[in-house]
Amino acid sequence: MAENWTPQSWRSKPIVQVPAYPDQEALKVVEARLASFPPLVFAGEARALKKQLANVAEGKAFLLQGGDCAESFAEHGADNIRDFFRVFLQMSVVLTYAAAKPVVKVGRIAGQFAKPRSSDFEKQGDVTLPSYRGDIINGIEFTEASRIPDPERQIMAYRQSAATLNLLRAFAQGGYANLEHVHQWMLGFVDNSPQSERYRQLADRLTQTLRFMKAIGFSADEYQRLRETDFYTSHEALLLGYEEAFTRVDSTSGDYYSTSGHMIWIGDRTRQPDHAHIEYCRGVKNPIGLKCGPSLSADGLLNLIDRLNPENEAGRLTLIARFGAGKVGDHLPGLIRAVEREGRKVVWSCDPMHGNTISSVTGYKTRPFDKVLQEVQEFFQVHKAEGTHAGGVHFEMTGKDVTECTGGARAVSDEDLKDRYHTHCDPRLNATQALELAFLVSELLQAESDASDAKVAAIA
Repeated sequence: MAENWTPQSWRSKPIVQVPAYPDQEALKVVEARLASFPPLVFAGEARALKKQLANVAEGKAFLLQGGDCAESFAEHGADNIRDFFRVFLQMSVVLTYAAAKPVVKVGRIAGQFAKPRSSDFEKQGDVTLPSYRGDIINGIEFTEASRIPDPERQIMAYRQSAATLNLLRAFAQGGYANLEHVHQWMLGFVDNSPQSERYRQLADRLTQTLRFMKAIGFSADEYQRLRETDFYTSHEALLLGYEEAFTRVDSTSGDYYSTSGHMIWIGDRTRQPDHAHIEYCRGVKNPIGLKCGPSLSADGLLNLIDRLNPENEAGRLTLIARFGAGKVGDHLPGLIRAVEREGRKVVWSCDPMHGNTISSVTGYKTRPFDKVLQEVQEFFQVHKAEGTHAGGVHFEMTGKDVTECTGGARAVSDEDLKDRYHTHCDPRLNATQALELAFLVSELLQAESDASDAKVAAIA
C-alpha cells in the first residue's frame, strides 16, 4: 500500500472543483449507503486492463478510449448504449486491421457523470446560479432548485452505472461482438455517410478471412476470442467522496482498488501534486490516467509520475496529452524527453478534443473536426520524431446522430449545430465523425507499422 495513505487521507488535503453541498449530514448518509453497495467492477478486471495497457506502453497494442462528455440520467437507455457500443466496435476493427495489433477498448461510460468547470457560477441574463457540474451533482435546468448539489443523485448514478455495465458485459461477452457480425454493426445513418463504403470494404475483407479460417478449422464457435471482446470502463475521479465509498480491499492481494470503474483519470484542473485528487489516486491500484495540458512542465510531470507510479509499473499510468492543434510541438517533445531520460514506463495517449473547443458564430460551443484531426496528426508526428510510441487516442463521442462538432466528411456547419445539439456539457463527435477519425488514425498507424517493418528489414 502507498506510504501514509488511506482511502480517507485525501480529506486532509486542499481540494478544488468540489461541490458545495448544503446538507453535510445528508451527504455522509449517502456516502455510507454507497459504501455498503456491491462494487461496480472487480479488482481482477482492473488488473487485466493494466496488463493490456502494459502492452500498449511497449508498443504491442493501441488504446482506444472514448465516450460521453458527461453521461446524463435523461438519455440513459438500451438503444443509446447499444449504438455507442456498435460504433466503438467499428472503430476498434478499423484500428486493429490497420495496426495489426490488439486494440484495448476503454469507454468513458458507466461512471462519467461529474464535470469540472472553469467557473463556479453561470449567468443567464440577470440571473446567476451555481454551474452545472454533472448529473451526479446537480441538474442541468437553469433553476435555483435544480442547481443545488443533491447527494441523492449519487445513488442514481450508481444504479445507472450498474445497469449500463450489465448491458455492456452482455454485449461484449454474449455474442454481439462476434466478428462474424461485423457487417451488422453499421448504424442506419452512418450507412448513408461517406465512410460507409470504406467500412463495408474492410468488413468484406474480414468476412473473407473468417471464411478461410473456418474452412481450415478456426471458427467463432470454437474460439472465444472471435466471438467476444474485452471492454473496460473509465471516468474522471472528480467526486472523491463517491470514489472513497467504492474503494475496497482486494481479497486476493490485500491492495485497495477503486471499484467504481476499471480506469480512473485525473483532470488538468485537479492535478496539483499536493492536493486531494492526486492523494486519492496514488493509493488505489487501478490503471490511472493523467491529463497533461499546456501548463504542465517536464519537472512537474516527473513529480506527478513519482507520486502516482513510484514503482514504475508498466500499464499503471496513461498520460493523456491535450494541448490544442498547433501547440503539440511546443509542449509534447519536452515531456517525452523528460520521461524517456528518466526511464519512466507510461502510455502516451492523445486527447484532441479539449484543446480545440471554441464558440461558433451561432453561439454554440463546438469543436472543428479539422482541428481535432490536426492535433492527432501532430501527436503522431512528434512521437515519430522522438522515436517513441503513439499509444492511444481519447475522444468524446456518441453513437447518436448529433450535430455538435463542425466539419467532417458530411460537413456539419455552424448553422447545423442547432439541429441536434444534445450534449449536457461539451460537444461530442457523432458516429459518422468518430468512424471517419478512426480511418484517419488507422492511416497513421499503418504508416507507423510500415516504417517499423522497413526498419526491421534494413537491420536484417
